[in-house]
Amino acid sequence: MEKPSKIQAQIKELREHKARLALGGGQDKLDKHHKAGKLTARERIAAFFDANSFQESGLFANQRSVDFGMAGRESPSDGVVTGQGTVDGRYVNTASQDFTVFGGSAGEVHCDKIVNVMLASLRTGAPFVFFNDSGGARIQEGVYSLAGYGKVFYTNTQLSGVVPQISLICGPCAGGAAYSPALTDFIIMTRQSQMFITGPQVIKQVTGEEITVEALGGPSAQIDRSGVAHFVAENDEHAIGICKRLLSFLPSNNTQDPPILGGSYNLEPDPTLDTVIPDDPKHPYDVREIIKKVLDFNDFLESQETFAPNMVVGFGRITGLPVGIIANQPKHMAGVIDIDASDKASGFVRFCNAFNIPIVTFVDTPGYMPGIDQEHRGIIRHGAKLLFAYSAATVPKITVILRKAYGGAYVAMCCKDLDADRVYAWPSAEVAVMGAEGAAEIVFRREIDAAEDKVAVRAELADQYRSKFSTPYTAAAARLVDDIIEPNQTRVEIAKTLEGLTTKRSLRPAKKHGLIPL
Repeated sequence: MEKPSKIQAQIKELREHKARLALGGGQDKLDKHHKAGKLTARERIAAFFDANSFQESGLFANQRSVDFGMAGRESPSDGVVTGQGTVDGRYVNTASQDFTVFGGSAGEVHCDKIVNVMLASLRTGAPFVFFNDSGGARIQEGVYSLAGYGKVFYTNTQLSGVVPQISLICGPCAGGAAYSPALTDFIIMTRQSQMFITGPQVIKQVTGEEITVEALGGPSAQIDRSGVAHFVAENDEHAIGICKRLLSFLPSNNTQDPPILGGSYNLEPDPTLDTVIPDDPKHPYDVREIIKKVLDFNDFLESQETFAPNMVVGFGRITGLPVGIIANQPKHMAGVIDIDASDKASGFVRFCNAFNIPIVTFVDTPGYMPGIDQEHRGIIRHGAKLLFAYSAATVPKITVILRKAYGGAYVAMCCKDLDADRVYAWPSAEVAVMGAEGAAEIVFRREIDAAEDKVAVRAELADQYRSKFSTPYTAAAARLVDDIIEPNQTRVEIAKTLEGLTTKRSLRPAKKHGLIPL
C-alpha cells in the first residue's frame, strides 16, 4: 500500500482535529446536555442557518490563562462557536455559547471571539444573533473576564440601531452575562432558561430570603413581571423558529427598507370590523381582533405579550410591507397607560424608527393610570418616554382612533400634533380631555347640584357634553382627524396611506441625539 504523502497526512490530522474540537467538552457532556432537553451550541447553529451556509471563525481558539490550574487546559473554540451564514437567504452573524466547555463561561478569548463577529456585523450590515448558554464570567481569569464583558457591552452599543440584535437565552445567563442580551433589541427565552444577576444562594446570604432559580430569573419572572424578555419558547427549536420569523419582518440594517413580500393581497372591505366595538363604551373587547383583521392573512407576531398586557405591540404586514403595531388593549385595565405600558410602547416605537418600519397605532384609552403608586414610581417621567418616542420617530406614522382617546393619553398615542402623517377615526371615536361623565361633573356642577333628580340630570348633561365635544366630528372639524372612516374600510385606507408614504422625508434639527427622559 502506497504511503500517504505529507499533505495527505496533514489533511487527515486536520480533519481529526476539527472533529475532536466539534465535540466541545466531550461526548459525555454532550449526552448530559441532550438529557436536559437542550440542543448543543453547534446543533442550534445547524437548525438556524440554511443548509451548508455556515462558515465558522475561531474554531481553534483556546484560553490563555495559566492561573488556578488553567495552564495547558484545552477549551475547544474557547466555549463559543462564532461565524456567519444565511437565514432564508440573508446573511446573519452569530455567536453560540457552548455550555459543555467550562460551563460556557466567558473569558478573555471567548469574549474577543464574540466581539469580532459583532464587528463583522457592523462592517457588513448583517443582523447579529447571540445564543446564550453560560454560567457567567470565568472566575479563573479574574479581571480579564470582566474586561472581555466590557468589550462585548461596548460593541453591543455600537451595533445598536445599526443592525438588528437578537438574543436567544437557551440555558443559564447569569451575572454580567445578562447585560449583553439586555443591550440587544429582542430577547427570546426558552422554558429551561434563566436570567439573573445574582443567584439564590447570594440572595439568601444577603437577605435571608429563600427563593428558587425559576422564581428569580425564569421566563415567567423576566417576561411577565420585569419585561426584560420579549418572547418565550417551549424549547431551543421553538426559539429558533421565533427568531427566524422575527428576522423576516426586519431589514438587515438601518440603511435598508424592511423586506416586502410580493404577491396578491385582498383589499376588500371587511364588514366584520363594523361589529367589533361593543355598543356600551364601558364594555371591553380584544383589540387583537382588529389588528389581525387589518394585517395580511391575520398574521401578527406579538412581542412581550404577557408584560403590560394593557398595551399591545408587535409586527405584521399590510400588502406585503412590514409594519409595527401599537395598540391600547381595552381587555386589560380598560387600556389605560401605566408605567410598564409606556416603557413597552416607547421601546418598540424607537426600534421601528431605527429600522425604517412604519408604525400603525390603534387608540382606545381612558388616560394615564392615576394613583399614588404610579406617581411615586414616576408615571410622569415614564409617560414622557412615549411622547418623546413618537415625536422623534420619522418613519410613516398612521393612527386610528377606535373609541376612547382622552386627555394626555390621546396625545401620547401619536396624535396629529406629534407629527402623525395620517389620523383616522371610527364613528365610535371619542376625542376629549376626559370622559363625558367626569367632564359633566366639572362643567355643569351647579346645574347638577341644583337638580332634584341629580342622576337623570347628570346623565342628560353628560350626553350633551359628549355630543358637542367628544365626537370625532369635532376633532375632524379642527383638523386633528384627517378622516372619519367606516371600520370595514380600515385595512384599505391604511394600505393606501402606506403606499403614499413610501417616499416620506422628515428633516429634523441637527444634533448629536435627543435626551429621552430615562
